[in-house]
Amino acid sequence: MYAVVGQELKLESYQLRRVDVPEPGVGEVRIAIKCTGVGFADGLLSTGQYQLKPPLPFIPGCEFSGVIDALGPQVINVDIGQPVSAIAMGGGFAEYAVVPQASLTRLPNGMGFAEAAVCWVDYTTALHALRDRGRVRPDETVLVLGAAGGLGQAAIQIARLLGARVIAAASSLAKRETALKLGAWQVLEYTDSSWTEQLKALTEGRGVDVIFDPVGGAGLETAFRRLAWGGRHLVLGFAGGTIPALPTNLPLLKGGSLIGVDVRQFDLYQPLEAAEARAELAQLIAAKRLQPETGRRFTMAQFAEALAASLDRQRIGKTVLEISSS
Repeated sequence: MYAVVGQELKLESYQLRRVDVPEPGVGEVRIAIKCTGVGFADGLLSTGQYQLKPPLPFIPGCEFSGVIDALGPQVINVDIGQPVSAIAMGGGFAEYAVVPQASLTRLPNGMGFAEAAVCWVDYTTALHALRDRGRVRPDETVLVLGAAGGLGQAAIQIARLLGARVIAAASSLAKRETALKLGAWQVLEYTDSSWTEQLKALTEGRGVDVIFDPVGGAGLETAFRRLAWGGRHLVLGFAGGTIPALPTNLPLLKGGSLIGVDVRQFDLYQPLEAAEARAELAQLIAAKRLQPETGRRFTMAQFAEALAASLDRQRIGKTVLEISSS
């Protein structure tokens, strides 16, 4: 089979190569991959900038969709030819991948392979963050930073389902229009130095109840200062490039919480709850109450462009690498 393989965690190290087709072991299935999602975390992982360093050689791609191609021993309740998606710590930039059965999600009726390849990480993260960690309640106000990325788009839709008003912050007109299309109540340009004053005016001086923050950087403290009393600031990543520090008197003064959200560890330590969350999301997608959207699409031969695009903060949505048509 063909796979994109890196001997080092550098963009220039990755090459499209012929490698052996993997065989499923006990409790595993093999997927003939159709599409792979490529998000910001994939770009970081592939270039050694993520919190964890994958073993080498490394095949990128942590979220992908396709059809079951082979079954290992002790696999039950799934069939060859069944459309599925899976989450793994790599392996998606290849024609075939082997994953544990427990990592599979069956595709809802009518869902395409491209949409399925960009959905489960972001939407599971958003649901876990806003409902479980942030305890969002109806009529609360949620500020979504980085609102036009794949994770931000998921957060806007999930927050609305939970009954919240969403204020979406994004850096360009096209991104803000995307946020409004997805149901944001108001939008802000957070590259504008007056954005926090605009936020204060929108909330009539009260502040926001929850901040959904995959950006980090210097704006974290600025945003935290706009929390309402008892507010929750959810930390999901550092797309802004730097890991900031927060003066510890601010949570005291706000009665506020700084809360970390890591979907990888949610899967690791609460696998049943994570699986239930994905099953719930599948029902919401089938009912058209959630509508995952894809970003730019690339062929397998364009893998280097796809990885570079994943790190481009001007992108809208999550990039897709099309495997089977390449």
